[in-house]
Amino acid sequence: MLNPSIFKSYDVRGIYPSELNENAALAVGRAFIKLTGAKNVVVGHDARLSSPALFKAVVQGLLAEGAQVTSIGQTPTEGIYFAVASYNFDAGIMITASHNPKDYNGFKMMTRKGEDIAWVRGKDLLYLAKDEAITENDTPIKELNIWPDYLSFVLKFSGNIKPFTVAIDASNGVMGNVILELEDKLQITILPLNFKPDGNFPNHSPNPLEEGASSQIADVIIKEKADFGFMFDGDADRIFLVDEQGAMVSADIVLLLLAKHFLAKKPGTGIAYNLICSRSVPEFVKEWGGMPVRTQVGFVNVREGLMKNNGVMGGELSAHYCFADYFYCDSGMIAFLTLLQIISTENKPVSEIVKELTIYAKPLQLTFKISDQDAVLQKVKEKYADGKQDFLDGITVEYQDWWFNLRPSNTEPLLKLTIEANTQDLLEQKKQELSECINS
Repeated sequence: MLNPSIFKSYDVRGIYPSELNENAALAVGRAFIKLTGAKNVVVGHDARLSSPALFKAVVQGLLAEGAQVTSIGQTPTEGIYFAVASYNFDAGIMITASHNPKDYNGFKMMTRKGEDIAWVRGKDLLYLAKDEAITENDTPIKELNIWPDYLSFVLKFSGNIKPFTVAIDASNGVMGNVILELEDKLQITILPLNFKPDGNFPNHSPNPLEEGASSQIADVIIKEKADFGFMFDGDADRIFLVDEQGAMVSADIVLLLLAKHFLAKKPGTGIAYNLICSRSVPEFVKEWGGMPVRTQVGFVNVREGLMKNNGVMGGELSAHYCFADYFYCDSGMIAFLTLLQIISTENKPVSEIVKELTIYAKPLQLTFKISDQDAVLQKVKEKYADGKQDFLDGITVEYQDWWFNLRPSNTEPLLKLTIEANTQDLLEQKKQELSECINS
């Protein structure tokens, strides 16, 4: 029996095999064709242990509905975006659970309409998905090697790069092999960490933000005196910059580095950011002559804001960065190559570059398990009625020297709180004050 909980707001995702299994994958494949009418679908997968089995099953579903299927094999998620946008496909499916723990897997789905790539939301498949037995279809599937074309495309973003020594942690995901293809073209010395794809993720979580996940790269940077480093998550659509002292740079500060670079190339254009990023993001974007585009949390929302507002690039606090010149999709690789170029131009240690953009105490994020979310949101709204309030995503309240956002999770009975203040002392004070209000 299909588990309806796997059909999420943005994708299909669940624990394998208790929530998401081969029968569910078959149902997803069939429902995807019924919903989209796609005739020619490209499919790729990440390095998770369950990905080959789910690949086979979802392909059976696609074939059962009469679609032609082409495989690009194991790939970063951005490889699927490139394939859909660059070849004769009208849809794509990526088998991945991104940065989730190893027992998870899922499907990111998209269609192509003209020059645009549109996301297919998991929840839109639910009413079409039927639990059926798998029957083998021996229709052959094609195979496509995208890598020569892909590498040629992304290298346009590399520019002049200095001969740095750079530690790169691929998290035993799917970016290591792609980086190796580029190494001799970048003139940098790479210190590779966890480049071998391994769905057991034996060295640390595929989520670089998990506690302890960045310890390994920090130790290597310091021991080997590397100039800086990067971490990719499991499917490589998120990238994290680590400075020469082994400290991870906040993703909204990295967004500012990228924004300044792209605004210099395309002045006056939009920079999309989600509303839990530092208030320094819209402030600097305005200072640099750009147009800040504030969105709800979630990459899909950032992308929509980018597309609708003459945007050149966008990003969010989870370290997704999307680019108008990459089909308005997110690309860890383009962020990687652009950051190499930016750091080369700045000619300063990364810690000094980012210090100039870090003008407030680092935003704090907390999670509360709350059953009656509406009651808590109303209580907070009333308590902070003297601040500037908006309700784009949950409730945001702004004061002159601090602000916060409190919003419900899309998938769990949780409230997520983000607070930023001008000083660390004020941040700690407001953390205690808001926590007491939410929990009382």
